[in-house]
Amino acid sequence: MKFVSLYKLGPIFTPPVVSKWEGPRAMLMLPAATGGANWQGGSYDPDTGIMYIFSNTAVTDLGLVHNPQLSDMDFIRGMAPNPNAPPPSSQPAGGGGGEGGGAALLIQGLPLIKPPYGRITAIDLNKGEIVWQIAHGETPDNLRNHPALKGLKIPRTGRQGRIGTLVTKTLVIAGEGGFFTTPSGQRGAMLRAYDKATGQEVDSVFMPAPQTGSPMTYTLNGKQYIIVPISGGNYSGELLALRLPN
Repeated sequence: MKFVSLYKLGPIFTPPVVSKWEGPRAMLMLPAATGGANWQGGSYDPDTGIMYIFSNTAVTDLGLVHNPQLSDMDFIRGMAPNPNAPPPSSQPAGGGGGEGGGAALLIQGLPLIKPPYGRITAIDLNKGEIVWQIAHGETPDNLRNHPALKGLKIPRTGRQGRIGTLVTKTLVIAGEGGFFTTPSGQRGAMLRAYDKATGQEVDSVFMPAPQTGSPMTYTLNGKQYIIVPISGGNYSGELLALRLPN
């Protein structure tokens, strides 16, 4: 609460504030400036009238600073610098704020908000009701291995990303955003398939990089394929094609 007291909270449409290091440093907005859901959208099942959509939970700090070195506008988005510390050499004072676990919004290296940080929700559009909701995305390594959480059993937290979903006759399929380390030591992400009626995970496949958009499916010579766009870190963007073995 002491940390949050340095920021402004309010109802919907609360505007940004002029940032002051002593407070308020910024207005906190949840979900983040990029959502919630975003451009990748979701998928709709015409047989059941249910939509499946991925969404993020993250915090954006919206502060305003006057910085003529960066802009001739009176105010731009940014955070007042700590007067007792020099600004980072890679970013001028008054640069952009963090989002969803940025350096300014961590407490002892942990996110300001509780999980899930990414989820898939099934919504019955005929009734306007949530059918099920699950955390989507493996718990990040920095949370699983955090000293303050040692000895605790951390359930899957989900993780942020730009994740589109694919619905079939029986499944909802989506890849993960962000890298994690598997028990065998591989760094990558999972493509997961869920029972579309219940949200229970049916199976998963390892991918060398996270999903970065929306998957698609097609058939060729009597075989069905799934195409997933992946990239991240030093892994160049590519389309990953998968199909069931013969």
